Amino acid sequence: MKNQLHLNNLLNTLSPHRWSKNWWIAIIVWFAFTAPAQASVILRIAIEKEVEQIKVGASTTAIVKDGSGRNLGELTGSNSYAAQAIPGGVALDRWQSGLFWIEPTAKGYVYIGDRWFRGRTLIVSTGKGITAVNWVDLEEYLYSVVGGEMSSSWHEEALKAQAIAARTYALYKRKEQRNNPLYDLGDSPDSWQVYHGVSSESPKTYSAVDVTKGQVLTYENQIILSAFHACSGGHTENVEDVWGNPLPYLRAVQDFDQNIRECNWNSTFSSEQISDRVPGVGSVREIIIESLSPFRSVKTLRIVGDQGSKVLKGEEVRTILKLRSTRFTVNKDVNGNFVLQGLGFGHGLGMSQWGAYILAKNGFNYLQILGYYYKGVALTPIKAK
Repeated sequence: MKNQLHLNNLLNTLSPHRWSKNWWIAIIVWFAFTAPAQASVILRIAIEKEVEQIKVGASTTAIVKDGSGRNLGELTGSNSYAAQAIPGGVALDRWQSGLFWIEPTAKGYVYIGDRWFRGRTLIVSTGKGITAVNWVDLEEYLYSVVGGEMSSSWHEEALKAQAIAARTYALYKRKEQRNNPLYDLGDSPDSWQVYHGVSSESPKTYSAVDVTKGQVLTYENQIILSAFHACSGGHTENVEDVWGNPLPYLRAVQDFDQNIRECNWNSTFSSEQISDRVPGVGSVREIIIESLSPFRSVKTLRIVGDQGSKVLKGEEVRTILKLRSTRFTVNKDVNGNFVLQGLGFGHGLGMSQWGAYILAKNGFNYLQILGYYYKGVALTPIKAK
């Protein structure tokens, strides 16, 4: 009951009768009158990288082209073909080339590995094997990402907030990769976003993406690093306490997700298991929390073994130890194992997806949700290049 009262008080603070209403109405009016016609943005998503063989195909008859754009022939729809690395190039069916394009006809899907995707496929030799890249329209890419990052059963306002955050994140990462000649993004959640192709699409993800088409978050006219995570465990973090580099829009805020089951976790490790993850310290004797963020996430953690010690900082704590979050306590059980009891799932920066879910259930729209988790940002139409 205490947590619910606190939530109600905070929601009242955010209510349309306070700052939120004027903010999001102004944004809507501004966007409606200034947004230009949207040009298509194509993303290059690496699905398989530097492997010896990849299964490829299309749902309809597909045109196969070489690097010069010359039409080599066709692949029969709904069949799987092996693209194989060969010295200096790629072998596909009866052809050999440095690279191949697979372009489905009649708006068909392409098949890469074990999943179906929109767009077309580039298969290219990289010297260390072959790489398959899905070239896909940004908005169609988001049809899948929104469903991969959030349950499509969630409230439409949470899904809209996810669509804008994911669109912004994709374009920010695309800019980071501008010197990569092969791809803009990958398909895994560790460095990119969850992209499972058409299997995670649904009518609700189509709606969330279409309603927010072309909208991104900016700060001082620059696309932001719109970080998001599953749940913070009650409070998000300031970015400098996790990644080290301060950003004015990734500021800590009170959250509402600490009572979500997925946000509560326990992990037990033997000394040997910790040693495997932190090599060089020998048999681990102690795990010492040396410093905390203002919101009680671990900033520095010392691992002490019989051969030395090592300090993990910021996001290293979570990634090296393979933990759900950095908000945890450490104890030992009767067998000498280390017991970590934690809250949260992810890095704790930017939008909490479970927090967005709860806000949406309580009547807040996607603009209010985004304005709460990303401070001082503007909603801006993308300018495609």
